[in-house]
Amino acid sequence: MKNLSGIFVLLVLSMTCIGQNKPGMELPIRKALGTITLDGKLDEPDWVKAAVAKDFYLNFPVDTTFAPFQTEARLTFDDHNFYVSFVCFDDQTPEIVQSLRRDFDYENNDNVGFTVGPYNDRINGFFFVITPRGVQMEGTISGGGTSGDSFSATWDNKWYSHVEKYSDRWIAEIAIPFKSFRFKSNLMEWNINFNRWDRKRNLSSTWIAVPIQFDSGSFGYSGQLVWEDPSPQAVTNISIIPYIAGLSSVDKQAGPLKRSSDLNVGFDAKIGITPSLNLDLTVNPDFSQVEVDRQVINLTRFEFRFPERRQFFLENSDLFDQAGYPSARPFFSRRVGLTRDTAGSIQQVPIVYGARLSGSINKDWRVSTLNMLTQEKETLGLPNQLYTVATLQRNFWKQSNIAVTYVDKQSLGVSRLDSMKYFNRELWQPRVNNNDTTWVLNNYNRVITADLELLSSDNRWSGSFFYSASFDPHLEGKNQSGLAFVNFRSRNFQAMYGESFIQENYNAEAGFVPARGVYPGFQNSFINIEGIFYPKHKHIVRMGPYLSAEVTRIPGGIVTDKSLGIGYGFSFLNTSGLEFSYDLTYQKLTNTFNPIDNEQYSSFLAGENYTWSSVSAEYQSDQRKIFNYSAEVNYGGFYNGKLFNINGSLNYRYQPIGSVAIRYDYNAIDLPNEYGKEKLFLIGPRIDLTFTDKIFLTTFVQYNNLADNINLNARFQWRYKPASDFFVVYTENYLPQHLKTKNRALVFKLTYWLNI
Repeated sequence: MKNLSGIFVLLVLSMTCIGQNKPGMELPIRKALGTITLDGKLDEPDWVKAAVAKDFYLNFPVDTTFAPFQTEARLTFDDHNFYVSFVCFDDQTPEIVQSLRRDFDYENNDNVGFTVGPYNDRINGFFFVITPRGVQMEGTISGGGTSGDSFSATWDNKWYSHVEKYSDRWIAEIAIPFKSFRFKSNLMEWNINFNRWDRKRNLSSTWIAVPIQFDSGSFGYSGQLVWEDPSPQAVTNISIIPYIAGLSSVDKQAGPLKRSSDLNVGFDAKIGITPSLNLDLTVNPDFSQVEVDRQVINLTRFEFRFPERRQFFLENSDLFDQAGYPSARPFFSRRVGLTRDTAGSIQQVPIVYGARLSGSINKDWRVSTLNMLTQEKETLGLPNQLYTVATLQRNFWKQSNIAVTYVDKQSLGVSRLDSMKYFNRELWQPRVNNNDTTWVLNNYNRVITADLELLSSDNRWSGSFFYSASFDPHLEGKNQSGLAFVNFRSRNFQAMYGESFIQENYNAEAGFVPARGVYPGFQNSFINIEGIFYPKHKHIVRMGPYLSAEVTRIPGGIVTDKSLGIGYGFSFLNTSGLEFSYDLTYQKLTNTFNPIDNEQYSSFLAGENYTWSSVSAEYQSDQRKIFNYSAEVNYGGFYNGKLFNINGSLNYRYQPIGSVAIRYDYNAIDLPNEYGKEKLFLIGPRIDLTFTDKIFLTTFVQYNNLADNINLNARFQWRYKPASDFFVVYTENYLPQHLKTKNRALVFKLTYWLNI
């Protein structure tokens, strides 16, 4: 392996004003006259005659020179497939391919791929990526690809590839059926760019030059694919994915030993309504194969937002996910089919059916609608509930849009006579009359939201503006929420400023509003400033200071929260990173609260004031190493006491077959005696084995002494055909004392993807 510092010196010395491929540069595509065979040889006449995308430019660690190891990309097509080939020149340094699992971790694997916008709107599209071991990854792009959140690997479809290695290069050939993705037949140009991530050397390069401060997949810096021969007519694509699933479980917590078993069948369907509009259906869906949530130790006053992991909710969800802002999302899909029981544990609520229509109406208009019905669950105090969500988005200018979202949650058949039957707290609404709070049944909740997203053509300026109002039978007035946010990003400077508010009666029951119940409405101001420097240093790629400040006020202008953070960070050429920070916090509590246990210890009372400061250091080691780790240490005040925290992970891999990772979080809380002194820790070892690119086994153990629980989750997956899987999942929860079993379950699930 060549010396990394030597490569960096070479790159710095070669920083000259040389030509580069500019945004909008054209690459023609012609129809293949012969047959393309995926063999990694590129000896067919159609490949020989194809136009070549070459002269790849570096995006990282510098953006002022050509990539030292070049890449070539070619395109062609026939009546059925869109073909892409890559020639990746290399000196045969051992590649980094950490896993054979599909939809791998992009940043930690050598790979090559492309982004394509078949609507030519520079906002929406798809990406396809492949590693030197032939492992595939695909997904969708939204919001112009301006950040990591714009890329989602949850979209799954069939495509074919082959990789061949040679002494000085590796070649990848890809065939993507036209019926596997949505596009407009009558468009003569698409947005396109080609990307290569050489992780072993920490180099990112693209065909169209992308400034270092922007993501290499940004559509604002893409070229144009020009159809010299017309693309095929898009055809209706119908896929049916039936499943059969079985469950056997034992519960030792609910008094006498309780055994149960179940057998379920259902199906998903994907129907191409138009070439760019897709209907997804699910009947009696089963999510037993989904990995369990990663536990957390939450020492704040606010609800923690666990990520959605269910595939049906993840695909094509960008319009719903982007509505609102993190403190006020009008729709959060985990509210559908999941609820908390009286003990506070997450329980599944059976879903009867789901339907989602999503895609582009034309170049300027996008739509996404969702309708789902959950089954009555008397043991959890829930009736049938109908969820309806709809978003209509209008694109304008080059990369800007405005969207309107409507969310409706309806409890079916609920009346005052059901007060004993439907005891679940999510159906009840606190109502204040003459300073007395009573709880009343809430049989519907509706939210309407408007979002305006502005983005300059060079991605330097962006703005986000949000307004929302909620409606239900028992809350009137003061039911609004809003945000105004602007961001500027240049090569050496980034700044963002925002103002937001949530009124006391704003109630998005199917959304995520973590401050509800903590504040009686609030206004929030925040600012973040970051300086970025690229020193001519053989080890440091990037460094710089940052400052963040935030103030929260409740009605009447009373300041309840203030925070100030300053820090300095370093990013190194060997992929490691180091950051130091200092934080100052002020809180005037608006509710009774104890971070450990309200029942065991005395609580901090509403109206009390606390000010504290803390320091922290965070280090991430070289992620390319077989053994790598991360560690963050925090020490300082915490309300009226002290807190010492250390968290991070240890990772070891035997690439590409397997890896072992241990996640840890330790908190030593030292408060005055009546408030609590505790040592809280969470440890989560995980073993991930990828025997082949089709057979996987993941085992995940979590111990959380705050929850007094050990959880074991083991999942076996066999992808016996493209997009068709067989799962076996075993889950068990133990009491830490003597490893006594609380409950356990064994499930299997078989799916089959059938194209019609």
